[in-house]
Amino acid sequence: MYSNEFDQIVNSRRSNRRFDENVSVPEEVITRSLERAIKAPNSSNMQLWEFYWIKSDEVKQKMHPICLNQSAAKTAKHLIVFVVRKDLWSIRAKWNLEKIKHAIGNQTPNKMQKRALQYYGKLMPLIYRNDPFGINTLIRMIISHGTGLFKPFMRMNGKADQRVVAHKSCALAAQTFMLSISAEGYDTCPMEGTDTIRVRKLLNLPYGAEINMVVAVGKGTEDGIYNERLRLPYEEVVFAV
Repeated sequence: MYSNEFDQIVNSRRSNRRFDENVSVPEEVITRSLERAIKAPNSSNMQLWEFYWIKSDEVKQKMHPICLNQSAAKTAKHLIVFVVRKDLWSIRAKWNLEKIKHAIGNQTPNKMQKRALQYYGKLMPLIYRNDPFGINTLIRMIISHGTGLFKPFMRMNGKADQRVVAHKSCALAAQTFMLSISAEGYDTCPMEGTDTIRVRKLLNLPYGAEINMVVAVGKGTEDGIYNERLRLPYEEVVFAV
């Protein structure tokens, strides 16, 4: 069945770069949208993300130059910083492990539960653990390339692969958030043009945290849409195989 409602949400979501400073965005709109963002799909349910909701005018003013003086940052009513926390992998793996153990209780785990215990207890450490000498990376490369000679296998080697997976998951949460804001009747502008080191310092984030994107929220203006939405033709990007 064709969904007019979702079509309207997708079509109304534009990167608006100048918000109406006289129109507030209720905090409950941000809360609902962040709750929806938490439900976004992510790799292995590791949820290697954090969302920093910047409300105060003081911090927003500090963010403006860090966001390279973009109008969206200056006029936004709220700023949400989507942060990748790959460094929390062991905590999140343990969290998943405890949830599975709690579900099992005093019962004998079934086949699926046994696989889940192995997944978070052994596979996730193998995938995400790093060391100063690169030994874990070497082990992953040997396993993935060796096994991949005989059957399809996920190629998860070094830190670059780990970062790609974590950033993809965080970006899915950011997109869910932006679509939610659009459904609520307000507008967003995702900003990659930021000094990520200064953002991390301002938010007092640890070295292992990485900035995925900063999303400005407000009520968009006509001046905030710089041009028509231009996309490549369907047949140039979609291929049936």
